[in-house]
Amino acid sequence: MKKRNFATVLCALSATASGSTLAAELELYVDRKTKQIFAEPAPGRDKLGTFVQVDENGKLPASAMPATPAQPLAPAPGAATPVDAAVAQAAPAPAPAPVATPAPAKSGDAGKKWYDKLSLRGYTQIRYNQGIGGDAQDLRAPGDRFIGNDQSLGIRRARLVLSGDLNEHVSLYFQPDFASTPTGSTTSNFAQLRDAYADIFFDKKREYRVRVGQSKMPYGWENLQSSQNRLSLDRADALNSGLRDERDIGAVFYYSPTVAKGRFQDLVKSGLKGSGDYGVIGAGVYNGQGANRAERNDSMHAVVHATYPFKFANGQYLEVGADAYAGRFVPTAAAVNIGGRSFTPAITEPNGYTDQRVAAHLIYYPQPFGLQAEWTVGRGPELDVAQRRIRTRSLSGGYVQAMFKHDFNYGTLLPYLKWQTYRGGSKFDTNAPRMRLDEVEAGVEWQPMDALELVFAYSKMKRTDVSTAPYPVVEGDLLRLQLQVNY
Repeated sequence: MKKRNFATVLCALSATASGSTLAAELELYVDRKTKQIFAEPAPGRDKLGTFVQVDENGKLPASAMPATPAQPLAPAPGAATPVDAAVAQAAPAPAPAPVATPAPAKSGDAGKKWYDKLSLRGYTQIRYNQGIGGDAQDLRAPGDRFIGNDQSLGIRRARLVLSGDLNEHVSLYFQPDFASTPTGSTTSNFAQLRDAYADIFFDKKREYRVRVGQSKMPYGWENLQSSQNRLSLDRADALNSGLRDERDIGAVFYYSPTVAKGRFQDLVKSGLKGSGDYGVIGAGVYNGQGANRAERNDSMHAVVHATYPFKFANGQYLEVGADAYAGRFVPTAAAVNIGGRSFTPAITEPNGYTDQRVAAHLIYYPQPFGLQAEWTVGRGPELDVAQRRIRTRSLSGGYVQAMFKHDFNYGTLLPYLKWQTYRGGSKFDTNAPRMRLDEVEAGVEWQPMDALELVFAYSKMKRTDVSTAPYPVVEGDLLRLQLQVNY
């Protein structure tokens, strides 16, 4: 494949544009290593764009416009021939600088069917846990079913996302998980719905929208962050206990001004572990019993959300915000034996217990050093063993995570250190037992390429086993490994 330098490319562009056709386009490519410009694609080259010649006013030159054919006139004595004139014009005067323009929309785009506008992507996470100290074999964690005795290696997530714009005002997002294990099942890797919603936009800039369907509810910054982008292996229980699986069925209004929208997108695409675009302001309602769970009362939860990604003069990003929700939650009760006493906790509020939380977050993005912190307080249903009933009690907890981003010849390294704590009810588990949690995790993520990520971590856990009575507090140490494939 013949190599062309930038001057040659410009001359070719000028000559092409001055022909009998309309402003011919030229695609340019840059070599990632040598930074040389080429007019032909090849491995290791990135497309710069499609270029056309314009004058100093940004308009097509007259030579590029169609003209009525005319008989050539004989040159006057001593006048330059057309060939001489063309050479004289090309030699001393440089061609106008090419202006990058988006490739023109194909005339067939308007006639495309909605399914032709959809795209498919996803990721798979394969995880391994190994106990190395304490009572690690007795540990249980809501965020990882492969923690515990006789559990070590498994597929944590296998996601496929089908999404796209149906038209100017409506977009679709559909995501199943093919590595789910329904409650009570003895087999794994079922397909289960995660997201199924439509965004309805009210303006051409897409700053105002309503999201309707099953989607993430805007409570907790880390809850909104995709597991594909999250640095630590699991979400903090203090925030996730309010919205396990992070999702529910509802309708939420979001406002995303153009500046903030661009920053939200950049924080994800640049590898800074952003949470995505959930607006700078959000407000909505949802069922409140959790994703893929039947609604158990006639009341709705209400949620409000506010955040803003500030960008300093040096390019550093800082995001701060707060979220809150309120509603009534109906827990599930079953017979237990605790301290030698067998009983079934009484549910004194059949229409649901008060379920209220407020949370604040601060994210100093890793450029290269980063700091991430969230804290929540509130009230919710919790088992009272002494009174043998479930009642509304206070809760609090949060986490702090420090991280560092280092780019080098073999990809990107992101070492991190995360501390989390929580004291409060685990409302999604049977009998809503009280969870006591103190945990430290240190790890490093290596991204050798866009399609592959590897995380190695050490976790020191002290947490309540909320899955089985008498709900003991277990301490143990784990080595954890995760391989993620992006596609």
